[in-house]
Amino acid sequence: MSTVKTLRRGRLLATALAVLAMAAPAWAQTPTEIQAALDAAHAKYSTLKEGKNADYIPALAKVDSNIYGIALVTTDGKVYTAGDVKSEVSIQSISKVFTMAKVMEESGPDAIANTIGVDATGMRFNSIVSIEFAKKNLGGPEMNALVNPGAIAATSMVKGATRADVWNSILGFYSDFAGRPLSVNQEVFKSEAETNQRNQAIGYLMFAYGYIKTNPMQATDVYTEQCSVNVNAKDLATMAGTLANAGKNPVTGKFVMNPALVPRVLAVMATAGLYDDSGKWLFRTGLPGKSGVGGGVIAVSPGKFGIAVISPPLDDAGNSVKAQKAIADISNALGGNPYSVKPR
Repeated sequence: MSTVKTLRRGRLLATALAVLAMAAPAWAQTPTEIQAALDAAHAKYSTLKEGKNADYIPALAKVDSNIYGIALVTTDGKVYTAGDVKSEVSIQSISKVFTMAKVMEESGPDAIANTIGVDATGMRFNSIVSIEFAKKNLGGPEMNALVNPGAIAATSMVKGATRADVWNSILGFYSDFAGRPLSVNQEVFKSEAETNQRNQAIGYLMFAYGYIKTNPMQATDVYTEQCSVNVNAKDLATMAGTLANAGKNPVTGKFVMNPALVPRVLAVMATAGLYDDSGKWLFRTGLPGKSGVGGGVIAVSPGKFGIAVISPPLDDAGNSVKAQKAIADISNALGGNPYSVKPR
């Protein structure tokens, strides 16, 4: 590459970073205040006994229900933690966010909007009825990539000549968001693959209606494997922090995805991230979020921080009880709600 082109690319990158910096809202919280908010939330809910582990996947029922860890990563790369941030759980449905982001990165946001949809279904995450209502001849697609039918379809859209190519692309993308190489919990993958007949049916139905173009069983299998990736609270917070920082990992400094696509990802998280309680979550916190039945929840305060909590006991909607409460408290303490502004 010529010196002129190198200098030009450097100026363009510097300009882009400057624009991102100007766009990021001012945030005046001190390290002491951030850590205090995490510590307070951890102490407040450490003895809470509400909810229970997911048990429709046998391996998840065996996960230690006492795991409780909080991590927050600011857009300037500072990491704050409280509790157990080393224990790993399977990422489960939080993976859907990053596969959706991968498809947008490869094929543009319209690939998701026009093929799957971006509307909340208002139904359970594994609803088959929602597919029937979303049939194209009835005016669909009225789904999104954060419920199982849309997520399996999104996985089928990741580019790759072979299953291995697709899988390595997905896992590498997740790892870039987390800032370290991630791996699969093989026990969870095996347990989930042996009990995912409903997802197999969803895959075939999505294929029958044209949402999946080819090989629905491969799409379902890769989807099952992506849900089985192991993460800890710090991994998830770094992934959320990368979205908060417009696609640039704030810890490693690597641009993981196009900043222009991040608002599209956050929009779907805001409307459909916590299953059929997504509206309640957004009403309470204002934060784009995503939960997984492994016990993790991530949330994004754009331009400020990404936060994650892991605690396996879930409520009836499939969302971690402690995680929801802790994130709401911490965000309120730190002014994380992007809808909360002061009048001039």
